[in-house]
Amino acid sequence: MTILHPDGYQDSFITIRYLRQMLPEYEKLLKSAVEKKKENRSFFEKLKKIPGRDLDALFNDLHEEAFEKVDCLKCANCCKTTGPLLKNKDIDRLSEQLRVKPANFVSEHLRIDEDNDYVFKKMPCPFLKDDNYCSVYSARPNACREYPHTDQRNIRSILPITYLNSMICPAVALIVEELKGSVNPLGQR
Repeated sequence: MTILHPDGYQDSFITIRYLRQMLPEYEKLLKSAVEKKKENRSFFEKLKKIPGRDLDALFNDLHEEAFEKVDCLKCANCCKTTGPLLKNKDIDRLSEQLRVKPANFVSEHLRIDEDNDYVFKKMPCPFLKDDNYCSVYSARPNACREYPHTDQRNIRSILPITYLNSMICPAVALIVEELKGSVNPLGQR
Protein backbone atom coordinates (compact mmCIF):
# COMPACT_ATOMS: atom_id res chain seq x y z
CA MET A 1 0.00 0.00 0.00
CA THR A 2 1.39 3.40 -0.99
CA ILE A 3 0.44 6.74 0.50
CA LEU A 4 1.16 9.49 -2.01
CA HIS A 5 2.86 12.51 -0.54
CA PRO A 6 0.38 15.08 0.75
CA ASP A 7 -0.47 17.97 -1.55
CA GLY A 8 0.21 15.92 -4.66
CA TYR A 9 3.99 16.31 -4.55
CA GLN A 10 4.57 13.85 -7.37
CA ASP A 11 8.24 12.97 -7.00
CA SER A 12 7.94 11.99 -3.38
CA PHE A 13 5.93 9.38 -1.54
CA ILE A 14 5.84 7.61 1.74
CA THR A 15 5.26 3.88 1.66
CA ILE A 16 4.06 1.82 4.54
CA ARG A 17 6.87 -0.63 3.78
CA TYR A 18 9.49 2.06 4.40
CA LEU A 19 7.81 3.35 7.54
CA ARG A 20 7.89 -0.16 8.97
CA GLN A 21 11.64 -0.30 8.35
CA MET A 22 12.37 2.75 10.48
CA LEU A 23 12.36 3.21 14.23
CA PRO A 24 8.84 3.45 15.71
CA GLU A 25 9.52 6.94 17.10
CA TYR A 26 10.48 8.18 13.63
CA GLU A 27 7.40 6.56 12.12
CA LYS A 28 5.25 8.26 14.77
CA LEU A 29 6.74 11.68 13.97
CA LEU A 30 6.04 11.31 10.25
CA LYS A 31 2.53 9.99 10.68
CA SER A 32 1.79 12.88 13.03
CA ALA A 33 3.14 15.39 10.50
CA VAL A 34 0.88 13.96 7.80
CA GLU A 35 -2.12 14.04 10.15
CA LYS A 36 -1.34 17.68 11.07
CA LYS A 37 -0.63 18.90 7.55
CA LYS A 38 -3.35 21.60 7.61
CA GLU A 39 -2.26 22.83 11.02
CA ASN A 40 1.36 22.82 9.89
CA ARG A 41 0.58 24.66 6.67
CA SER A 42 -1.07 27.41 8.71
CA PHE A 43 1.90 27.48 11.07
CA PHE A 44 4.30 27.86 8.14
CA GLU A 45 2.31 30.88 6.96
CA LYS A 46 2.91 32.45 10.39
CA LEU A 47 6.63 31.65 10.16
CA LYS A 48 6.86 33.89 7.08
CA LYS A 49 6.22 36.88 9.38
CA ILE A 50 9.33 36.24 11.48
CA PRO A 51 12.36 38.35 10.49
CA GLY A 52 14.79 36.37 8.31
CA ARG A 53 17.77 36.24 10.65
CA ASP A 54 15.56 35.29 13.58
CA LEU A 55 13.91 32.52 11.57
CA ASP A 56 17.31 31.22 10.43
CA ALA A 57 18.56 31.20 14.04
CA LEU A 58 15.48 29.30 15.25
CA PHE A 59 15.80 26.62 12.58
CA ASN A 60 19.57 26.35 12.90
CA ASP A 61 19.40 25.85 16.68
CA LEU A 62 16.65 23.26 16.38
CA HIS A 63 18.46 21.52 13.53
CA GLU A 64 21.35 20.71 15.86
CA GLU A 65 18.98 19.51 18.60
CA ALA A 66 16.95 17.37 16.20
CA PHE A 67 19.98 15.60 14.79
CA GLU A 68 21.14 14.74 18.28
CA LYS A 69 17.91 12.68 18.48
CA VAL A 70 17.50 11.45 14.90
CA ASP A 71 20.04 9.11 13.33
CA CYS A 72 19.80 9.23 9.53
CA LEU A 73 21.23 5.71 9.25
CA LYS A 74 18.25 4.37 11.18
CA CYS A 75 15.83 6.04 8.79
CA ALA A 76 17.02 6.94 5.25
CA ASN A 77 13.44 7.77 4.30
CA CYS A 78 14.70 10.63 2.13
CA CYS A 79 16.89 8.19 0.18
CA LYS A 80 14.02 5.74 -0.17
CA THR A 81 11.31 8.17 -1.20
CA THR A 82 12.64 11.54 -2.37
CA GLY A 83 14.91 11.83 -5.34
CA PRO A 84 17.34 14.73 -5.44
CA LEU A 85 17.74 17.08 -8.36
CA LEU A 86 21.09 16.44 -9.96
CA LYS A 87 23.05 19.30 -11.47
CA ASN A 88 25.85 18.88 -14.00
CA LYS A 89 28.46 19.14 -11.22
CA ASP A 90 26.71 16.27 -9.38
CA ILE A 91 26.65 14.15 -12.53
CA ASP A 92 30.35 14.81 -13.17
CA ARG A 93 31.31 14.03 -9.56
CA LEU A 94 29.26 10.79 -9.50
CA SER A 95 30.55 9.72 -12.91
CA GLU A 96 34.11 10.23 -11.77
CA GLN A 97 33.51 8.24 -8.58
CA LEU A 98 31.91 5.40 -10.54
CA ARG A 99 34.50 5.65 -13.34
CA VAL A 100 31.93 5.98 -16.10
CA LYS A 101 31.33 8.63 -18.70
CA PRO A 102 28.74 11.24 -17.68
CA ALA A 103 26.56 10.31 -20.67
CA ASN A 104 26.57 6.65 -19.58
CA PHE A 105 25.72 7.66 -16.00
CA VAL A 106 22.80 9.76 -17.26
CA SER A 107 21.41 7.04 -19.52
CA GLU A 108 21.70 4.35 -16.85
CA HIS A 109 20.45 6.22 -13.77
CA LEU A 110 18.68 9.45 -14.65
CA ARG A 111 15.60 10.84 -16.34
CA ILE A 112 14.43 14.37 -16.99
CA ASP A 113 11.39 15.32 -14.91
CA GLU A 114 8.50 17.66 -15.72
CA ASP A 115 10.59 20.67 -14.62
CA ASN A 116 13.38 19.65 -17.00
CA ASP A 117 15.67 18.61 -14.13
CA TYR A 118 17.70 15.43 -13.87
CA VAL A 119 16.38 13.01 -11.24
CA PHE A 120 16.90 9.31 -10.60
CA LYS A 121 14.85 7.00 -12.79
CA LYS A 122 13.52 5.14 -9.78
CA MET A 123 13.54 5.22 -6.04
CA PRO A 124 14.89 4.12 -3.60
CA CYS A 125 18.14 5.75 -4.58
CA PRO A 126 20.21 3.29 -6.62
CA PHE A 127 23.18 3.99 -4.35
CA LEU A 128 21.42 3.29 -1.04
CA LYS A 129 22.76 0.09 0.50
CA ASP A 130 20.72 -2.32 2.64
CA ASP A 131 22.28 -0.92 5.81
CA ASN A 132 21.15 2.64 4.86
CA TYR A 133 24.70 3.71 4.00
CA CYS A 134 25.33 5.52 0.72
CA SER A 135 27.69 3.73 -1.64
CA VAL A 136 28.71 7.07 -3.22
CA TYR A 137 28.68 9.18 -0.06
CA SER A 138 31.79 11.23 -0.84
CA ALA A 139 30.39 12.04 -4.31
CA ARG A 140 26.70 12.31 -3.41
CA PRO A 141 24.61 15.05 -5.05
CA ASN A 142 24.62 18.49 -3.47
CA ALA A 143 20.90 18.18 -2.72
CA CYS A 144 21.69 15.12 -0.59
CA ARG A 145 24.57 16.89 1.14
CA GLU A 146 22.32 19.75 2.19
CA TYR A 147 19.17 17.77 3.01
CA PRO A 148 16.94 18.56 4.88
CA HIS A 149 18.10 22.19 4.43
CA THR A 150 17.15 23.27 7.97
CA ASP A 151 20.66 24.50 8.80
CA GLN A 152 20.91 26.96 5.94
CA ARG A 153 20.55 30.71 5.73
CA ASN A 154 17.44 32.30 4.24
CA ILE A 155 15.19 29.49 5.40
CA ARG A 156 12.19 31.65 4.52
CA SER A 157 12.89 31.07 0.81
CA ILE A 158 12.54 27.31 1.24
CA LEU A 159 9.64 27.15 3.70
CA PRO A 160 7.41 25.33 1.17
CA ILE A 161 10.07 22.64 0.75
CA THR A 162 10.59 22.48 4.51
CA TYR A 163 6.85 21.96 4.97
CA LEU A 164 6.99 18.98 2.57
CA ASN A 165 10.17 17.67 4.19
CA SER A 166 8.38 17.61 7.56
CA MET A 167 6.41 14.66 6.19
CA ILE A 168 9.51 12.88 4.88
CA CYS A 169 12.23 13.51 7.46
CA PRO A 170 11.67 12.78 11.16
CA ALA A 171 14.21 15.46 12.10
CA VAL A 172 12.23 18.13 10.24
CA ALA A 173 8.99 16.88 11.79
CA LEU A 174 10.66 17.21 15.20
CA ILE A 175 11.90 20.72 14.39
CA VAL A 176 8.40 21.80 13.36
CA GLU A 177 6.84 20.42 16.53
CA GLU A 178 9.49 22.12 18.66
CA LEU A 179 8.90 25.40 16.82
CA LYS A 180 5.14 25.16 17.28
CA GLY A 181 5.62 24.67 20.98
CA SER A 182 8.08 27.48 21.50
CA VAL A 183 7.56 30.28 18.97
CA ASN A 184 5.11 33.11 19.36
CA PRO A 185 3.97 34.98 16.24
CA LEU A 186 6.87 37.46 16.61
CA GLY A 187 9.46 34.69 16.38
CA GLN A 188 10.50 34.84 20.02
CA ARG A 189 11.22 31.70 21.98
